[in-house]
Amino acid sequence: MQLFYHPDIAEEAQQIIFPREESKHIVKVLRKKEGDLLHVTNGKGFLFISELTLITAQQCIAKVIEVKKEEKPKYYLHMAVAPTKMNDRYEWFLEKATEIGVMEITPIICDHSERKVVKLDRFERVLQSAMKQSLHFTLPKLNQPVRFSEFVTDTPEGSKFIAHCEAEIDKKSLQHSLALGEKCIILIGPEGDFSTEEIELAKQHEWNPVSLGNTRLRTETAAIVACHTVALFNEE
Repeated sequence: MQLFYHPDIAEEAQQIIFPREESKHIVKVLRKKEGDLLHVTNGKGFLFISELTLITAQQCIAKVIEVKKEEKPKYYLHMAVAPTKMNDRYEWFLEKATEIGVMEITPIICDHSERKVVKLDRFERVLQSAMKQSLHFTLPKLNQPVRFSEFVTDTPEGSKFIAHCEAEIDKKSLQHSLALGEKCIILIGPEGDFSTEEIELAKQHEWNPVSLGNTRLRTETAAIVACHTVALFNEE
């Protein structure tokens, strides 16, 4: 199944009008014809099965013939991950996290961050592409970058975890810190890890230190390990 993304479709919509660039792609690249079926999502959990009724290079229109709603996730995962020095590594994380089932992502700027400016429009395109490729109907929410100190002191409710590399007696594994069906927020630091001051600040605001294993992981690898751990835990 090939999945299209159109963010402005309402649940009760009876037809879909594709923008010019998408219409051109449908006609020139995919060579679709009137009567062909298209599968379209609005990124809000809905799949629209539609039939093309008008095709031009300027505008394609499809009639909605069936609407399906994606099953509600068993958990809610919010990943707060420091941008990596190389953009392609962070984009790899975004792609794989979307495939696994992350619901929300916040880039956090930390003391040791080498990259403090990110291009959200490019990140958004990566998320959209990964959603379509993995046949999910819900687009992860991508937040504006925020300073670490601001994020850890003003975070929505949920189980809060910080994965850091410093030795700590009471640090448990992430797997043994989770609860089924919960909303959880996981902090992953930059190359060079979180600073000692950041770890202490997080603990003061009730963030629980966790381990992702005995090996030292890159930022993007650690983030994917965390995503996968939460997903597998909630499948049990």
